[in-house]
Amino acid sequence: MKTKILFFVGNVLLIGWTFAQTPTEKQHNNPIFDGWYADPEGIVFGDTYWVYPTFSDDYDKQLHFDAFSSKDLVHWEKHERILDTTKIKWLRQALWAPSIIGKDEKYYLFFGANDIQRPGRDGYDPNNDINHFGGIGVAVANSPSGPFEDLLGKPLISEFHNNAQPIDQFVFEDEGTYYFFYGGWSHCNLGRLNADFTGFLPWEDGNLFKEVTPEGYVEGPFMFKRNGIYYFMWSEGGWTNGSYKVAYAMADKPTGPYKRIGTILESKEGDIATGAGHHSVIRKPGTDEWIIVYHRRPIPNLDRDHRVTCMDKMEFNTDGTIKPVKMTFEGVGNP
Repeated sequence: MKTKILFFVGNVLLIGWTFAQTPTEKQHNNPIFDGWYADPEGIVFGDTYWVYPTFSDDYDKQLHFDAFSSKDLVHWEKHERILDTTKIKWLRQALWAPSIIGKDEKYYLFFGANDIQRPGRDGYDPNNDINHFGGIGVAVANSPSGPFEDLLGKPLISEFHNNAQPIDQFVFEDEGTYYFFYGGWSHCNLGRLNADFTGFLPWEDGNLFKEVTPEGYVEGPFMFKRNGIYYFMWSEGGWTNGSYKVAYAMADKPTGPYKRIGTILESKEGDIATGAGHHSVIRKPGTDEWIIVYHRRPIPNLDRDHRVTCMDKMEFNTDGTIKPVKMTFEGVGNP
């Protein structure tokens, strides 16, 4: 009898511990959906939140995009293979970092493909042409869920302007102008899309792109506007490790100039994850509540591409600067 009581108590204690440690929907919303996903772009279309991430895997397997939608930031519907190699004939590896915008009842999805390299870079192999051609492409659909079709049948940008690798694009609309930020290899370019998104309008000097690289920039540009202030944001550090982080600048116009203010999202000792970066920002419609959408590496992390997509609150100081973001398991889906 004594043994049975002890056994029973032990089970009660075990069950109690297990229950206390098990995530519940109300307590744990990060990561926001299952699977290895990175470089998320969050956006609101109508009454629905959307997230478009990179499918995080080896380059030769990273050949499609999934999208996710939600009405409440808690329950997410997966829209599989909204774009893949059957639609992008020039894609051979490394489809990544999608960016989307709506215009004239259509939806335009921009993406990087093939991890294009050039002579002089460590990643360039003259005997393997898989990444000799590629860059930033654009696809179009009648719905945010696709299916998307390749708009041009070739990259929108395939050349190296101002030493920027043509990846990591973001489209920002302001007063009818569609600004196009992009660039890896620590260089950021800015262009202006033409009316049908098939090319770019030249700047006053005749060039299609001007370099706008702020101090510390590595990749992943993003912009939003709040109270008349333009916030230009980017990722610093190395995407393969814990040094990855998000920094930002503020300006009175989308073309800058941008002076780095500081970092707002980075992993520190004791944090719940590492390598937080390549983010986007969502404003809850009709409010001044803001959400940062980003990827991070769970602890422990056993693979370069084990990244998950998360959301946390992003808040501001009275002077308009951004407060440091705290990574959480709770996320933003509940009060």
